[in-house]
Amino acid sequence: MVATLPEITALLGEPRFNWSDPAPWIELEQELGIEFPADFREIVDAYGSIEVNRQLYLQHPAGHLLHSLGENILGDLELWRDEDMAEFLPSPAGVNPGELMPVASATTGEAVFLRIPDNPSSPWRVVVQEFDSPAWTLYEMTFSEWLLAYLKGRDVTLCSRNFAPDGPFFEFLP
Repeated sequence: MVATLPEITALLGEPRFNWSDPAPWIELEQELGIEFPADFREIVDAYGSIEVNRQLYLQHPAGHLLHSLGENILGDLELWRDEDMAEFLPSPAGVNPGELMPVASATTGEAVFLRIPDNPSSPWRVVVQEFDSPAWTLYEMTFSEWLLAYLKGRDVTLCSRNFAPDGPFFEFLP
């Protein structure tokens, strides 16, 4: 079951970005040759470039923002394709079926990837890599399900309990 934006909003608070122009997504998707999962786009369009619980960074592709999802994906793909880094992932970083596309990061050193489905009818999954170790975890859940679990304080490699003891919150990135 895919988590819904209202479930996320109930925990994180009302979004204040509420982007409606698809142009930045279309441009980024054409550049990468993929189409982002709808739940990921919906969340990022609602909240924009934010830091959740002073731990998790989410970014939007709008070009006028200081923190650009597209620039970060391209830079992170270059980093994770380096032979010294590639060994820390369960499959290659990239934009092809079965590969991992970096979409978020954390102040605690984790990188969050979307695993591109092997075929169009399969769901996208989340992989979290712990940057300070060779450990990674595949979560058999969509991005929205993973984010909802994180916001509820469940251990999804990132854990919000220590960062948000009074409940989840977000701040816009500067």
